[in-house]
Amino acid sequence: MKRLTTALLAALDALIVVAIGVGIALVPLTVLWATQFDMAVNWLVFWRAAVDVWLVGNGVDLVVQLDPTLVAALNLPGSDAAFPITIALLGFALMAVLFGLRTGRRAAETPYRWVGVTGAIAGYALLTALLVLSAGTDAVRPQTVQGLVLPPLIFAAGVLIGAGQGQLGRLIGSIPGLPGRLPGVVRGAGRGATGSSADSAGNVASVSGSGAGSSAGKSVHGLNGTSNTSSNTSSTGAAAGLLPVAVCAGAAAALRSGAAAAAGILCVSGITVFVLILTSYATIIGLYETVQAGVLGGIALTLLQLSLIPNLVIWAAAWFAGPGIAVGVGTSVSPVGTSLGAVPGLPILGVLPQGSLAFGFVGLLVPLLVGFLAAVILRQRATADVPPSISERLLTGLGTGFVAGVLLGLLAWWSGGALGPGRLVEVGPNPLLVGALVALEVGIAACLGLLTPAPPVGANGSGRGATGGMPGTKPGTKPGTKPATASRAARSGTSGVGRLLGRLRAALPRR
Repeated sequence: MKRLTTALLAALDALIVVAIGVGIALVPLTVLWATQFDMAVNWLVFWRAAVDVWLVGNGVDLVVQLDPTLVAALNLPGSDAAFPITIALLGFALMAVLFGLRTGRRAAETPYRWVGVTGAIAGYALLTALLVLSAGTDAVRPQTVQGLVLPPLIFAAGVLIGAGQGQLGRLIGSIPGLPGRLPGVVRGAGRGATGSSADSAGNVASVSGSGAGSSAGKSVHGLNGTSNTSSNTSSTGAAAGLLPVAVCAGAAAALRSGAAAAAGILCVSGITVFVLILTSYATIIGLYETVQAGVLGGIALTLLQLSLIPNLVIWAAAWFAGPGIAVGVGTSVSPVGTSLGAVPGLPILGVLPQGSLAFGFVGLLVPLLVGFLAAVILRQRATADVPPSISERLLTGLGTGFVAGVLLGLLAWWSGGALGPGRLVEVGPNPLLVGALVALEVGIAACLGLLTPAPPVGANGSGRGATGGMPGTKPGTKPGTKPATASRAARSGTSGVGRLLGRLRAALPRR
């Protein structure tokens, strides 16, 4: 495949992604234009409305100036002046990231990976610019700079992640001295490209070099079987302009576990939102009937609410963290209780809890448990020959909380904003409170999880020995097992299923 063909196919992928994003809003609006307005209204009005919805879904702010006749009909406080709409319909952004991942993977399969990546991002940026230029009116004006930057940036994030999968792991493995200290990185990763190494056992001393015939980066394994790293490794890292190995390992481990903790909290929040939608189904249907939007209006309203599902998931995470959310100025939805006034007429908001919850404080345990589990898993996957000190564990735990707090704080900031005039200028969580409390809760729980005892290191070098660390036994057999029965035990396994099959086999009559 030639470079030009790769770039054109990537640009075609970008065109399809933009068409799907705009078409989600444009198709029902076009049907509404044909059936309800009998094509009497200029279709460009609906085109601009669809583009505005797509831009809002990608984080672009809108400035709305309502017609005086509509202001008098709505009778909303503050609607006579221009007001912003800054809340993002994150369903569109999530879809762009997922399609970007697909585009990036397809570009990575070609011989010209970065040509495809560049073609996709450039094509998406060009199409976005055309849409932004066609969307502005006197009634609704998108922020031009945000419109030109944010949608291509979101799509580019997905493309780069999809095209660069595996590159980060190889980069980490190539850092001198880092493999074996970082949890989840196999000892010796990255050595194949720089040379060979030999591990010591018992009283045998061995020398491992980082290059054939080169003495740079050598380490001598002493009589006790541990590694006495020479100053050459540190000088190699310093020559490369890197931080000390312990700092790099701790930062990478905190980044990994903090991202896992944030993802775990979001998973629990997604399950919670799903359960709330199921249990509040009757309330949601009743709100649909109250709106009386008709068939086409109901379809458009449903699509709008589906694009708000990621926002609701982030809001649930903010509720678990403690601050909760606001649905208008002076309102609050938190584990302590719910205080709401008039809310927007969206049926999906029927899932919001009402009144005070007797056991709402239990939700505060979610960030604590997720942070603790993330740290325990990180601790068990550690493959370092020398265990980290208590101070290193505490710093890694605090770093885990910091990363989780920053991630969820940014998501909280992106998921909230102004939804209309008057009281609706404040909708969503407070990002600073969410980030600070998540960092505190996850950080404390991660520190406790990293201070838990590590699993015994067996003879196989993994964090959990297959034989319990007992010498003289073969992997997969228990100490004291006879050779005649060892193979049978290995075939049947140590699980409950294997024991059950063994008992059934023994109970059958012999021929």
